[in-house]
Amino acid sequence: MSQTREPPILRRRKNDLPHDIVLNILTRLPAKSLIRFRCVSKTWDSSITTSYFISTHLNNLAHNHDNGDGDGDGYIIYMPWDTNSSNRAVCTVAFDRTFDRIAEVEIPFDFTTGRAQIVGSCNGLLCLADIGKLTTSKIFIYLWNPSIKKFKRLPDSCLGQLGLVQLSCVTLGFAYHPENNDYKVVRISSYPGMKPHLTDQVEVYTLSSDSWRKIGMSLRANVMVYVNNFPSPMPVVSGALHWMARVVEDECKSDMIVSFDVNSEKFRLLGMPDGSKSIVRFQTCLASLKGKLAFLTFGQSERDYHYSMWVMREYGVLESWNQLFVVPLERISACIGFTMCGWLLIHSVESNYQAVKFVLVDTETLHEKDFDIQQPSCVATFMESLALLDGANTVSY
Repeated sequence: MSQTREPPILRRRKNDLPHDIVLNILTRLPAKSLIRFRCVSKTWDSSITTSYFISTHLNNLAHNHDNGDGDGDGYIIYMPWDTNSSNRAVCTVAFDRTFDRIAEVEIPFDFTTGRAQIVGSCNGLLCLADIGKLTTSKIFIYLWNPSIKKFKRLPDSCLGQLGLVQLSCVTLGFAYHPENNDYKVVRISSYPGMKPHLTDQVEVYTLSSDSWRKIGMSLRANVMVYVNNFPSPMPVVSGALHWMARVVEDECKSDMIVSFDVNSEKFRLLGMPDGSKSIVRFQTCLASLKGKLAFLTFGQSERDYHYSMWVMREYGVLESWNQLFVVPLERISACIGFTMCGWLLIHSVESNYQAVKFVLVDTETLHEKDFDIQQPSCVATFMESLALLDGANTVSY
């Protein structure tokens, strides 16, 4: 007598994996695959779009990219300052160590002034700004995740016109707030013809509330923040954004580093390395080197150009500044920052002052590698993620 066989659909159900195991597997897959898998079922779609799943997926990706010594196997994304004829910039995604090109992605929104800046990159989410308008009161700022094809334009400044005609400078920073699983944009607006303690108006945008708030500078000295890192994103170290600033005390001016703690929203002044003050500096640059705050200067001694770099080994302790290296260069250069593996990335200007090249310098061997990138560009670290997937007022394309 033959046994009754169950229908195939029932047999499949018995072999199904528990939902928590399925979710554990999904959190380890690429972002682009997860976007497709949202169509499998309503259960998968609702699970993938939760903030818990998005943060777990992000943590798994970050762990996979970190091999334990901070070198990682990440990616970078770079974008020319000037956009194409349609006012849209094209970004290039490349490997961090080699700059070998992986893909090119057109930004899905316009830059009306024809000039674009990468304000910052956090967890695969890019903050972009229309840099041609950094001297006007109305600046268009965007958050964009190319992995999931979503973006949003930030609301206008909460400061308004303030009765002034024009800004002299706007400084922008972008950072992740891990305690609240949130993202913040900091905007410091300076105005001409005013005393230093009145020039800087600070406001903070929070992604979760989709709004700006005005905050105080909270520093004793009169401080005027100025942009010296362009076109590099402001470095985030120990949960704080960092800029260069001019400090005025008793009519004496000095350069210092100003930090903004993303959690407490408080500002703090940090001293520069003692050895850097005696150098005739053409450029100063702040960067993050494997999680440490780095201070770089580009100067000239006799006929040679060189980069000097100090690293703050213990954050916030002035005595812990330590000079790591001096990189001799034959050409005028501008610092862009560091790759995840610790190599120095610079723009190098040829002798005719026309051609611009990207140069990657191994800071241990001082070996230089030129790239076929001959236009000024913004560069930032990059990774795939689901950031912005559960955000409100976003645009899909």
